[in-house]
Amino acid sequence: MKPAAVLPLPTGAAASRAQPAGPARCLGLDPGLNRTGYAVLELTPRGPRLVEGGVLKSNPDDPLSVRVAEIGGGVRELIREFAPRLIAVEQVFAHGRNYASSLKLAHCRGAILLAAGEEGVPVEALAPTAIKARACGNGRADKAQMQRSVSAELGLKAVLEPNDVADAAAAALCVFGRLRAVAA
Repeated sequence: MKPAAVLPLPTGAAASRAQPAGPARCLGLDPGLNRTGYAVLELTPRGPRLVEGGVLKSNPDDPLSVRVAEIGGGVRELIREFAPRLIAVEQVFAHGRNYASSLKLAHCRGAILLAAGEEGVPVEALAPTAIKARACGNGRADKAQMQRSVSAELGLKAVLEPNDVADAAAAALCVFGRLRAVAA
C-alpha cells in the first residue's frame, strides 16, 4: 500500500493564518478512554454560547490502539465540523493508586493532541483543579457542583448531562478570554 502524502503542519505566522474565518469557537475536551466529553462554545456579544456538547465513546472490547484511534478520529471530525480556533483539554496527572488509569488517559490525550496538531489548532492544557476553581470557585468541586455551575454560566435551563460534557464546557470556559484575543 502506498503511503498517503504528508503535508507539513503550519507553524508560526502560517499557523495563525490557518485559523478559520468563521465564528470564534473553542472546543473543550474532557479526555477519557471510555468516554471523552466535548463541548463547542462560540463567542457571541452576550458571552459564550454552547453550540454542541456530547460524548465520544470507544468500544471497551477493542484493543487499546483501536480505542485510541476512535477517540482521535472523533476529535478530528469535531475539529473539521466546528472549526474551533482553540482547544482546551485537561492535563493528565499520574497518581500512585490510579497509575494504570492515568496511563490510559494519557494515551487518549495523546490522540487528542495528534488530531489538533494535524489540523493546526492550538491546544491549551489545564490542571483539573484550575478548571474546577474557575467554574465553581473551588478546586475540589464535585461533579454535581460542576454541572450546576457550568450550566448556569451558559444560561442553560437544564443541567448539562452527562458530567463529561459539563467538564468539557468548563475547560472551554477557562480559555474563553484567550479566545476573545484570538478572534480580535
